[in-house]
Amino acid sequence: MHGSPKLVQPACLGFLLSLFHLDSSSSWGTSRSRFPPDSVLHGRATCESFVRNKLHNYPTGDARTTTFVRVATTTCQATQALDKARWRVFVVRWGNQDDYEVVRKVGRGKYSDVFEGVNVLKDEKCVIKILKPVKRKKIKREIKILQSLCGGTNVIQLKDICRDPQSKVPSLIFEYINNRDFKALFPTFTSGDVRYYIYEVLKALEYAHSNGVMHRDVKPQNIVVDYEKKKLRLIDWGLAEFYFPHKEYNVRVASRYFKGPELLVDLQDYDYSLDMWSLGCMFAGMIFRKEPFFHGHDNQDQLVKIARVLGTDDLQDYLTKYGLQLDQNFRAMVGSHPKRSWESFIREENQHLATPDALDLLSRMLVYDHQKRITARQAMAHHFFATVRETEAKARELGRAGNGTTETGSGSDAMSIVS
Repeated sequence: MHGSPKLVQPACLGFLLSLFHLDSSSSWGTSRSRFPPDSVLHGRATCESFVRNKLHNYPTGDARTTTFVRVATTTCQATQALDKARWRVFVVRWGNQDDYEVVRKVGRGKYSDVFEGVNVLKDEKCVIKILKPVKRKKIKREIKILQSLCGGTNVIQLKDICRDPQSKVPSLIFEYINNRDFKALFPTFTSGDVRYYIYEVLKALEYAHSNGVMHRDVKPQNIVVDYEKKKLRLIDWGLAEFYFPHKEYNVRVASRYFKGPELLVDLQDYDYSLDMWSLGCMFAGMIFRKEPFFHGHDNQDQLVKIARVLGTDDLQDYLTKYGLQLDQNFRAMVGSHPKRSWESFIREENQHLATPDALDLLSRMLVYDHQKRITARQAMAHHFFATVRETEAKARELGRAGNGTTETGSGSDAMSIVS
């Protein structure tokens, strides 16, 4: 084609959004994700700076670049307004606190106290999470996320929301799961149990990620299992957040032993893959019988422990790719280490768990570069879970043959067949 390129104005917002995330290694029009709304961008000047920064590999004099910046900047401002309005218009519908009674305290955390309770109207057990004083937006965010994931596979079910009429302290009412402590449960796991457990957690993460939510605090304490009923739930969505591409998020999330490298090097532009790192840490702890697998004494030491396994060459490549640097003292602390093979962690007591398929899956989860980690959906298709998928297929066939219904992956037969 000869002459100046013809400018084509975006016909709709969707077209603009599809253009925004441009892969700098390819040509115009490569679409990968959505335009960010924003809590980090403020005003037209910052929006325009943000947009131009994302197009740094494209010629500033190019007419297409100029047009894109102008239209994208306007879109950025509009999306900011929508993001702020979302929380203003979200209204919590409060239930009746008198419908519930506290039985006993079962846990506590930084943001809440958790109790076993009972619904006195239905004579039904429940879990009551009484929130400690926090910003209203944080409470609304947790409620909104739980409501948006309602009915999701292996996501804890939010049944009601109450508030004390005097103190205004809110409480979240959840379904009750007769949980066994993971410290007692994990050492008893067979290879089939590990497959089933991780696969069920992946179902919850795949559902959340598909619905635009990062959990950001995946760890054994936040996964409850009724071993007798083979029922698993991913709980505690208090640190969860809606994901928007290129939005900068708080790195002070997740528990230390399960923090991804992106958090430890202050990379705020992270995504769903953070959850896959955390689950990978759990998986490593299970198959190597070493819990926690990365046992750092603080956040800096946590990265040191990771570097001693994954090596410092790949860490440096990761830092370089994202334009990050560790300060001199931190670099000295991390040191220089070769990458260890996963086979080097195999011992007589764990060799039945650390199979070649398990190690292959682990190697795809515990990767420095979050963009290269396996996704929840991809992990579910991994050969490591072949027997679990076959079991579920058989269960569905039996359900159809008996004109009954089978809850995929949660029936008591599923674990017994794969064990």
